[in-house]
Amino acid sequence: MSFSHYMTAAKSTPRLAHQGNDELGEGPVWDTRAEVLLRVDIGAGRALAWDPASDASHALARGPEVSAVLPRSAGGWVLAAGHDLLLLDTIGAPTALLATLPGESVDNRLNDCACDPQGRLWAGTMSREYAPGTAALYRVDADKRVERMLAGTTISNGLGWSPDGHRMYFVDSPTQRVDALDFDPATGTLGERRTFATIDPRDGMPDGLTVDAEGGVWVCLFGGGAIRRYDERGRLDAIVQLPVTNPTSATFGGAELRTLYITSARRRLTPAQLEQEPSAGAVLALEPGVHGLAVTPFAG
Repeated sequence: MSFSHYMTAAKSTPRLAHQGNDELGEGPVWDTRAEVLLRVDIGAGRALAWDPASDASHALARGPEVSAVLPRSAGGWVLAAGHDLLLLDTIGAPTALLATLPGESVDNRLNDCACDPQGRLWAGTMSREYAPGTAALYRVDADKRVERMLAGTTISNGLGWSPDGHRMYFVDSPTQRVDALDFDPATGTLGERRTFATIDPRDGMPDGLTVDAEGGVWVCLFGGGAIRRYDERGRLDAIVQLPVTNPTSATFGGAELRTLYITSARRRLTPAQLEQEPSAGAVLALEPGVHGLAVTPFAG
């Protein structure tokens, strides 16, 4: 039985989980220690933590262009803002500089970030002007060493790893592709890069992604109002239509990591569209019948 048939029997209907009204909600990460969903609203410059059990939400930090928040193994969080990666120990405390990305254009900023299964931090940048080939993808090791791993990107977006840890998935959104790269878990080096899945521009732009425990890759389609699952061979396996035009990224969380949480954006929607789309900017959820992979905190 294919996964899409399995989804039909599962509770695969998306629902409103949290009405966040995010201008540009992004980067959802499930923090297994606190059992909260971390995310950012880039448009409002906020890093947020939301507790599904109580629906309580609070800001961890505020600042211009906060584009990612990740848990840290030593406690606290890593924030991405502008060209800087910052460490935050407690809510309201001053941040400490972890690293500044070298050689980045003033027209670029950090975008999606994720940790590999060994706890190394991967940080992508994007061109604010969408200038082709001017951004990059970096790896930040626990000892703060920064290395540029991929150059020539435009909008570095979704990042994820296969369950066995030997493949990395990466989205440079304007290419309309999800790429797969051979990955060495011991060294964090990249090998062959190849096209994993291609998305027609009429179906939306590939944005953030997450990987489930069976190797399925879930990709949000910004402007396309849907999230897709591709199996480990890159074959389209399921499409879930969403009540928002601009889904941005997804992560598994909740009990046994069986809930798929999806962030969304109000950005680029007209007043008429917003009236017709009350869930724009909200966190959505569904139970697709498969569980996810636990997020590894940054090891630094």
